[in-house]
Amino acid sequence: MAEYTLIATAAMGLESLVAKEVRDLGYECTVDNGKVIFQGDEKAIARANLWLRTADRVKILVGEFKALTFDQLFEGTKAIQWEKYLPVDAQFPVQGKSVKSKLFSVSDCQSIVKKAIVEKLKTSYRVSNWLDETGAIFKIEVALHKDIASITLDTSGAGLHKRGYRAEQGEAPLKETLAAALVQLTVWNPDRPFVDPFCGSGTIPIEAALIGQNIAPGFNREFLSEEWPWISENVWEEARMEAEDLANYDQPLEIVGTDIDHRMIEISKTNAFEAGLGDLIQFKQMQVKDFHSDKNYGVIIGNPPYGERLGDQKQVEKMYQDMGHALGKLDTWSIYIMTSHEGFENFYGKKATKKRKLFNGFIRTDLYQYWGPRPPRKG
Repeated sequence: MAEYTLIATAAMGLESLVAKEVRDLGYECTVDNGKVIFQGDEKAIARANLWLRTADRVKILVGEFKALTFDQLFEGTKAIQWEKYLPVDAQFPVQGKSVKSKLFSVSDCQSIVKKAIVEKLKTSYRVSNWLDETGAIFKIEVALHKDIASITLDTSGAGLHKRGYRAEQGEAPLKETLAAALVQLTVWNPDRPFVDPFCGSGTIPIEAALIGQNIAPGFNREFLSEEWPWISENVWEEARMEAEDLANYDQPLEIVGTDIDHRMIEISKTNAFEAGLGDLIQFKQMQVKDFHSDKNYGVIIGNPPYGERLGDQKQVEKMYQDMGHALGKLDTWSIYIMTSHEGFENFYGKKATKKRKLFNGFIRTDLYQYWGPRPPRKG
């Protein structure tokens, strides 16, 4: 099998989590802004797409070179061995972006890259007329950053956050990749109770259940590179069989999602059922101020309303106070709340053990972490 330079793209602030996941798959990697870079073969492409919970996509870096002029961009693109990647009938749409570069017209960069690839393929395949583009899709991106052009192939297709279980969602859904990251940033393990008091469409509890039973997040979906002729079906079959073997479907879990809105509880149940986790997660309608538990050493992760609209501010701040009263009684629990409200600790009534900056879409938020004591060792 060939070796490729692979890039797992990541939302700002999640690079270290993606890097840990890549290393857990057995690949050495380096971390850059918004991406984790590693070497791997076709099997690595399949495994990374199936297993990476917090990455956005998996791309192949096919070329990187300096491009100060359109000529340099054209020649640099044409010099790449495109016949290694694209069959003669490939469909290859080109997307682009440019940051701090002399070549700032993205549409021009896209058409030049497209033209250069067409010329290279015509020469390689000895085609004199136009290319049909009726075969598998290869999404190409040209990204210019400080005059360096990076050309990549997207192996994922739909973003990796699209796990395939979300039948319905609420108004401000949390991306599945960020939900998985939130779970991984806590001390939770499958032996401890887990609660999301603002479960919305159920994303955080569902991601926790997938993590708890070691189910590959991409197990129930398809990827663009499955259609590529140079990645054999056996590669995908083996990667899926490995995922099936590693899943621990017998692991008991105690996961609860609650929400004030009964419609969201119904949506959560539907989504959990779609994910094959319907029996594992309990969803119930409840206000956070009514939450109580006689269990010990549980973990709470909440993504409550932030009060972005001015009229909601007072209501949200009152809810933060109620939350502080209710959750403050859980002496042994660890509590993690994500919000963009800078006065959160004042209303909650307690200073966080630690804060971590995260981005929910384009909203800058903090994850307020309240660490409980460690559970006693068993035995």
